[in-house]
Amino acid sequence: MEIIKQSHSILTDLSTFNVAQFIENCGRTAYKSEDKITESSAIPFVRSIISRGHESVIEHFNITVRFITDRGVTHELVRHRLAAYTQESTRYCNYSKRGMQFIEPVFWNKNDPEYQIWLMAMESCEKYYNILLNNNRTPQEARSVLPNSLKTEIVCTTNIREWRHILRLRTAKTAHPQMRSLMLPLLDELVGKLPVIFNDIKEVK
Repeated sequence: MEIIKQSHSILTDLSTFNVAQFIENCGRTAYKSEDKITESSAIPFVRSIISRGHESVIEHFNITVRFITDRGVTHELVRHRLAAYTQESTRYCNYSKRGMQFIEPVFWNKNDPEYQIWLMAMESCEKYYNILLNNNRTPQEARSVLPNSLKTEIVCTTNIREWRHILRLRTAKTAHPQMRSLMLPLLDELVGKLPVIFNDIKEVK
């Protein structure tokens, strides 16, 4: 058994795309104002359409992110329907062969008694999962004893507008602590790479 921290990685190579120019090129179709495109017009254009609420234009660009987190978090993430998801399957993955990993909870310290209780529960889940497999049960049957804390990987692709919606909800102080802990570093990275698109979310975080 291994306890690991959750993480994210952006799979879209944002450095090879001038995202703002791409969005401007799409957006100016509405007004047939392509003749106003200059080397410096993209950032002000994108800032303007976001400030005026014309966010349908930023739906033209998708970003793909891989998350390593627990299954409790992914149960919430997949509620966002305007996205494509590919997730590690407990039906087909045999964790007795590949080893079982659990995501460290962010709301307890390792010296807390609650953490020790959680750790014993994870050990118990792994034990009985392996017992079921040793009794010739299949992974899809044995998975019924697996907890929300089980590590999973999920790849999520959605457009920039939906990412703004996801990040507003999932970085709010009222969000689940494990979800918020996963999404805040993603927001920080996106603000660094695409400030004109995500900086207003950073400001109200």
